[in-house]
Amino acid sequence: MKQLPANGLVYFKTMFTGIITETSRIKGSKAVQSGLTITFQKPAGWDDLTLGESVATNGACLTVAAIRSDEYDCHLVAETLAKTSFGHELPAIVNLERSLSVGGRIGGHFVQGHVDGVGKIVKIDKVDGYRLYVTFMPESQKWVIYKGSVTINGVALTVAEVSAGMLAVALIPHTLEHTTLKDLKVGDLVNLEFDMIGKYIVNVMESRDTDAKSTTS
Repeated sequence: MKQLPANGLVYFKTMFTGIITETSRIKGSKAVQSGLTITFQKPAGWDDLTLGESVATNGACLTVAAIRSDEYDCHLVAETLAKTSFGHELPAIVNLERSLSVGGRIGGHFVQGHVDGVGKIVKIDKVDGYRLYVTFMPESQKWVIYKGSVTINGVALTVAEVSAGMLAVALIPHTLEHTTLKDLKVGDLVNLEFDMIGKYIVNVMESRDTDAKSTTS
């Protein structure tokens, strides 16, 4: 947790809720020796943005490295590029969420901004509501449950359907209006982060199974 700033708010460096507050346009990018520097348009009202602050950007926790009057830079290292869709293709517009402050409302679920992997949009159903169908990595199947939580490009959503290697989420009009998910097309890649609490539970259960096998062997 960061030191208490002058405005009296305390920020957790890598804790978010998946409730998108702004979208921003990517103004440019530059390859550097250790990765990629991306310049983002600074949203109106972000005058208190500080160097070193974490911003969830399409679900990836990025650190503000430079600030100018109407834009800011974030540096993406090789690991971030390998684990997120930013390493495949840069979008024109991204979803943004600043880190959760103590006492703030948690309207979504606990999100770390640590992307588990990249999924692909394989179907968009607009006949009965608006559903996105997304494939995910086979090793992540254990974290996906019906009516559980998932974050897609930084947006906290509920799993509406799940099958082997694929999940579906239903999008409400508010989400479509205030995020970039409405612009997704079949074949697009998205950043996925699965439920943090679920991952901890699975880890504990797998550790117990391993310990039990070690004891009986």
